[in-house]
Amino acid sequence: MPRTARDVVFVDGVRTPFGKAGKGLYAETRADDLIVRVIRELLRRNPGLPPERVDEVAIAATTQIGDQGLTIGRSAALLAGLPRSVPGYAIDRMCAGAMTAVTTSGAGISFGAYDVVIAGGVEHMGRHPMGEGVDPNPRFLSEKLVDVSALVMGNTAENLHDRFPGITKERADAYAVRSQEKVAKAYADGKIQRDLVEMLVRSAEQGYGLATADEPPRPGTTMEGLASLKTPFRSHGNVTPGNAAGLNDGATGAILAAEDVAAELGLSGRMRLVDFSFAGVEPEVMGVGPVPATERLLERNGLGIDDIGLIEINEAFAVQVLAFLEHFGIADDDSRVNPWGGAIALGHPLASSGVRLMTQLSRLFGERTDVRYGLTTMCVGLGMGGTVLWENTNWDGKDTK
Repeated sequence: MPRTARDVVFVDGVRTPFGKAGKGLYAETRADDLIVRVIRELLRRNPGLPPERVDEVAIAATTQIGDQGLTIGRSAALLAGLPRSVPGYAIDRMCAGAMTAVTTSGAGISFGAYDVVIAGGVEHMGRHPMGEGVDPNPRFLSEKLVDVSALVMGNTAENLHDRFPGITKERADAYAVRSQEKVAKAYADGKIQRDLVEMLVRSAEQGYGLATADEPPRPGTTMEGLASLKTPFRSHGNVTPGNAAGLNDGATGAILAAEDVAAELGLSGRMRLVDFSFAGVEPEVMGVGPVPATERLLERNGLGIDDIGLIEINEAFAVQVLAFLEHFGIADDDSRVNPWGGAIALGHPLASSGVRLMTQLSRLFGERTDVRYGLTTMCVGLGMGGTVLWENTNWDGKDTK
């Protein structure tokens, strides 16, 4: 039978507050409990969606062992109380895990295999540090398939500074300060809290508590303060804990649906999935990954960067964001880029971050009816980048961006 691709909409997105890895908010909280809480909140906020209408649960985790293993999409669906008829699976594309969960399951909706999906990601870097249990094939180094620095993300960021000498430490620090300031303002204006789901936490010393806000932000960060930080990846280097995302714990999730099914169920689509692209680059400069991914996407859709009214880019490292902006001729402080701040302040629990970008973009779309198109984009370990193009369903038709 002939098939016609269906439009896919982002219905809703939520996340736990992000915590600091180690002795932070979730030190004694299981990773699977974080994503279960997210799934339950999505269903609570969208009562028009019968649980049995969920066709798939796609959940990403970078370190798929322990409480992030056991096919986390399926196990989380069961733990969240979804009907046993609802299947699920796990995804790993390092930092772009949740992004890939959305694009993969969203493509399934467009094709007609699904009507409604839940997609997201979880990372508990305190319980499962990046690289735990990994056994890289010795051929990577013995046959020089990758540079030795490619296996340490901080080293790849230093390499990016080498490639773009105009991106100085001072410029990276200035970007980091702005990220902290934007997050502080967004919190003061009540922008970020709307997408947070309270999370019960436990401490053997302090008992039970409730996580209601992100733990990583550092309001009041200054250039003077950042200038004094050590550069752990290279002596007299440029990358510091102040101009990079930290090690974090957290979970994100979203509901996606065919646009006609969303209307049938009384669900409002905040934004429409237009297209997506992933690209590979040299692993030792993985931070440039968003550049070719975005170039391919824009070219395929007949758009230029000036047609994009909002850009949510993951701030793994300030230098990586600045390299993207420099390539496309965008000013460091362009108002289109991360208006409410980013991962340098909020945190980056690896596989979960892609849906945080999307949820934040969808909120911005709701306030910016003059903007038609937006991007969510991020660099990915081992030399990749991913970009998703979204259309604002609230666009008033008066602007081409």
